[in-house]
Amino acid sequence: MNEDPTVLLSPQGQEVLARLADPHAEPHKSQLALAVSLRREYPPDLVAAATAQHELRLAARAKFSRAVRMLFTRAGYEQSSSAPIAAHRAGRLRAAARVADLCCGIGGDLIALAAGREVLAVDRDEVHARLAVHNAGVYNAAGHVRACVADVRDIRLAGIDAVFIDPARRYGRHRFRAGVSDPPLDFCLSLAERCPAVCIKAAPGLPIEVVPDGWEAEFIADGKDLKEAVLWSPVLATAPRRATILPAGDSLAAAPGVRGDLDVPGDPCWPARAVAAGAGPAGADGLVPAGPVPVGEPGEYLLDPNPAVTRAGLVADLARRLGAWQIDPRIAFLAVAQDVRTPFARTLRVVESAPWNEKLFARRLRDLGVGAADLRRRGLAGDVERIHRRLKLAGPHRATVVLTRVRDRPWGLICADPGSPLG
Repeated sequence: MNEDPTVLLSPQGQEVLARLADPHAEPHKSQLALAVSLRREYPPDLVAAATAQHELRLAARAKFSRAVRMLFTRAGYEQSSSAPIAAHRAGRLRAAARVADLCCGIGGDLIALAAGREVLAVDRDEVHARLAVHNAGVYNAAGHVRACVADVRDIRLAGIDAVFIDPARRYGRHRFRAGVSDPPLDFCLSLAERCPAVCIKAAPGLPIEVVPDGWEAEFIADGKDLKEAVLWSPVLATAPRRATILPAGDSLAAAPGVRGDLDVPGDPCWPARAVAAGAGPAGADGLVPAGPVPVGEPGEYLLDPNPAVTRAGLVADLARRLGAWQIDPRIAFLAVAQDVRTPFARTLRVVESAPWNEKLFARRLRDLGVGAADLRRRGLAGDVERIHRRLKLAGPHRATVVLTRVRDRPWGLICADPGSPLG
């Protein structure tokens, strides 16, 4: 059982939190000194709880716009989704008038789900159930929430239009094993037998092979960082696999899939117009016919696919959509002849491309005046940090050094961002 942060809703708790949060109240004191001072005025346990809560609120600002008014446990915060991801999921459940949020935790998804509809929030941890209601209230959504403290396996779903479940993914000796959860995945999948519309949040390392036929596996990235996998039951699925990229640090603007109008430069509406990935004949959406992706030498530009695209197994789909080719049939890097911009990959201009030879590349990097480099290794063995040190970089420029394979040969590329003066 978690310690209950709702004790901080008392007048004294609110006073301590306010003093910890106000940088101008006692500017001469460090956070540690301030905590020591507060212990002379307030119960030590209350100050300790407030200090821990203040730290969690600071961290949670990356996920929630109103984090400074929310309450967290560390476990609940770490498993909670960010507001843009939760809003994206809630949007796909917009047709459901009554939703069950199973394993609701501190309410990260509940906040988005409860906007304008009824939600049954269930968690077996009483503290988390209370925090979920409180946090929904911070966003003026608690009036639509009915909380229940119970094991989700005991919940009846009569009258529920859709189910969202976020099973715990870190417990016991299986803490970091992909696909292990409590309740287990089999139970989560079986919910579709009682309520056809089911959405399951999973760890991004979830093996594709455990996803049943008819279900959609969506991989969501926040900018360049892969965050979650989501499984959608057959009545909600729109494609076997989907990659969704949310702009890092921005409001929700999902770009689901790699088909559609992704190659329209400067079009602010492209994220909403993109459609789900998957093979099929050419149609009104502009999808090119599926077929083998050519393999060839690196081109003028290199595309480094977003990890959501890679995990979804959509690298070949992305290549077909952009007219790109692979530089090796087993490596996820793509090559193109022109500057192509897409949210589904980072575009790099190739300055140097040759079989990998560390000494020759170190000399070339010094000639180019590269003093800072991001080493991207894919398909080659080697300690990146040690290689970086041995390159002995010096100069005003920045580059990306790619260590990979081209037609199964060790290969290196020196790359720069488009528009960079390098080379």
